[in-house]
Amino acid sequence: MAALILACVVALLLFSLVILIITRYKKCPSDRVMVIYGLVGSNNDGTTRSARCIHGGAAFIWPVVQSYDFLDLTPLSISVDLENALSRQNIRINVPSRFTVGISTENGIMQNAAERLLGLKLSEIQELAKDIIFGQLRLVIATMDIEEINTDRDKFLEAVSRNVEGELKKIGLRLINVNVTDISDESGYIAALGKEAAAKAINDAKKTVAEKDRDGSIGEANARRDQRVQVSQADSSAIQGENEAQIQVSMSNAARREKEAEALRIATAAEKIAAAQALEEAYAAEQKAETARFAREKATAEADIIVKTEIAKRQLELEAEAQAEQIRRKAKGEADAIMMKMQAEATGMQAMLTKQAEGLREVVLAAGGDPDAALRLMLADKMEDLLKIQVEAVKGIKIDKVTVWDGGEGKEGKNATAGFVSGLMKSIPPMSDMFDMAGMNLPNYLGAKQDAPTQSKAAEEASE
Repeated sequence: MAALILACVVALLLFSLVILIITRYKKCPSDRVMVIYGLVGSNNDGTTRSARCIHGGAAFIWPVVQSYDFLDLTPLSISVDLENALSRQNIRINVPSRFTVGISTENGIMQNAAERLLGLKLSEIQELAKDIIFGQLRLVIATMDIEEINTDRDKFLEAVSRNVEGELKKIGLRLINVNVTDISDESGYIAALGKEAAAKAINDAKKTVAEKDRDGSIGEANARRDQRVQVSQADSSAIQGENEAQIQVSMSNAARREKEAEALRIATAAEKIAAAQALEEAYAAEQKAETARFAREKATAEADIIVKTEIAKRQLELEAEAQAEQIRRKAKGEADAIMMKMQAEATGMQAMLTKQAEGLREVVLAAGGDPDAALRLMLADKMEDLLKIQVEAVKGIKIDKVTVWDGGEGKEGKNATAGFVSGLMKSIPPMSDMFDMAGMNLPNYLGAKQDAPTQSKAAEEASE
């Protein structure tokens, strides 16, 4: 029967163990990241790991000391309509764009996502990523000219992707795609650039036409010159007049060119001054942007330290609670063991007293129900032991080794040796005194209590 019960208990334990393993063995879907937190071990450098991330596969979750949660890998499409962003030329532009981000599955970045995004909804993660993208997009625009942003889109998208992805990795996200639509500004600078390009094309066409006209005029002038030379040869006075007229024309052309050169110099100087002022303002804007970036990076670092400190504090609290629970259970077990021991001793004592009472009852029944007869039977059984006790009291005394110095006979014809032995026997308590101290009377068949002289005489006779 005991073997059957033991087999049933073992089978029940094995069944419970199998059920526990089945219920605590968790599989991770392909579109999620399973984060196991609690007591998950330590890193290679000896520091305590805050969580263990699994993408694909499965893992066993230890009860009590571990728990788990999932991070969704669904891509998030974020519309970022950046307005009034300051470029390097201090011109504010509007850059409508759309970014696609998602939780990264790389080992280190996935750990950042477990520490900073676990428990957040997709909308909360989207807002957090949107704030980061806004800041980095403004920073990239502040370092580029409008011409570069408008014409070299690949360079602009590469700079945006590099800056944004570097910041998103700190919270466990990765940049999937960037799409920038039409760029505009309130001042009309970008539209003016388009008009400038169109005007340049038109001017190039007009220049070509003018060159062709010039070639025709030159040919025509050459023909006229030949004609005039021939006419001049005929009329020298006309030629002289024409030369004087040409001198006046040259002087007029020289004055015109001098004025044009002065105007060109003034315009060039003004352009350089304006360019220098724009460069100075751009440097000031970059300095402000770097200051803001420093403040943001400082806040991010402080947030990282605070989060790690809170995690360490919570871990210490859990460990202290586990140790306290262990101490409470151990104390309860020891108290239960002491109580069971005392109950067993009480049960044993009760059984012994019960057996003694039953034995005494059997003795009384054997004596015909007479308590005195039962007492005589018990004394008869213990008489030999009582006499041995009294004999043992003087057994070890060697009378031949006792020397008594006395000059004559003592009282009542006794010498000193007889008096010594008589006193020695009197030092042993008589049996009647022992019964008196126990609150009982010596049975008559053992002899009635004698008075003191008679007892003394009997002791003397026994000593002799």
